[in-house]
Amino acid sequence: MDTPDAIPPRPPRASVPGAQVIARAAHLLRLVTAAGDTGAPVGDLAREADLTRPTVHRLLTALRVEGLVDRDDATGHWLPGPELYLMGSVAASRFDITSVARDIVRSLAVRTEESAFLSVRRGDETVCLVREDGSFPIRSFVLSEGVRFPLGVASAGLAILAFLPPHDVDAYLDRHPELADRWGASHAPARLRTRIADTKARGYAVNPGLIVEGSWGVGAAVFTRTGDPQWALSLTGVEFRFGGERLAELGRILLAHAHQLSTRVAAR
Repeated sequence: MDTPDAIPPRPPRASVPGAQVIARAAHLLRLVTAAGDTGAPVGDLAREADLTRPTVHRLLTALRVEGLVDRDDATGHWLPGPELYLMGSVAASRFDITSVARDIVRSLAVRTEESAFLSVRRGDETVCLVREDGSFPIRSFVLSEGVRFPLGVASAGLAILAFLPPHDVDAYLDRHPELADRWGASHAPARLRTRIADTKARGYAVNPGLIVEGSWGVGAAVFTRTGDPQWALSLTGVEFRFGGERLAELGRILLAHAHQLSTRVAAR
């Protein structure tokens, strides 16, 4: 199952001349938004961004002037700013599918009684957009709107990665040699490629407690009209709820809902 402590990895060095400052600022914005409603102190942001505190403070101050981040004077934590909301509202008309997906996510939670999610691909990560809780009393509260994971780590990201063209998978693994160190040996390239092959053969991804022991997830890709895996539906729950015949049944229900959502997306 997914964990709220997932912090976006530091992006590769900017290849466009003079773009290093922009890359650093963009990474800080991702870190701030990943921290959620409580925000993050400058020390944590500096550590995760692998930058000095003065550099991070200078960048955050500049972003605050533009309204992209804000600072809670009581706690000193940095939070998403109002301009991000306005920008997001404009971008939503092009990229957001939550309006056509929410009832499908809710149906998935009702049918399975597990926590159901919609995630979207953003570069080399997935971001959770929608969460709906099922009726089973033991629930996952570790994944919520705004939480990010690298592709191939959580079940949603593995489902998306598995259906990318092979050369894109190769390029992704080349860009992220740190996956095994950060997320465990099961995310080493050879083992991740095996899980990718299993996902393609099965049709949906399975995360057998590789992030949090005893917590399982399953995910299925949702495709654009041109066949690109841009989103994913996923379920999370405790291990004993995801075994044997029930796992296969959860996979069938998940694939049916993912196909329904792909059909809706194509019809937009």
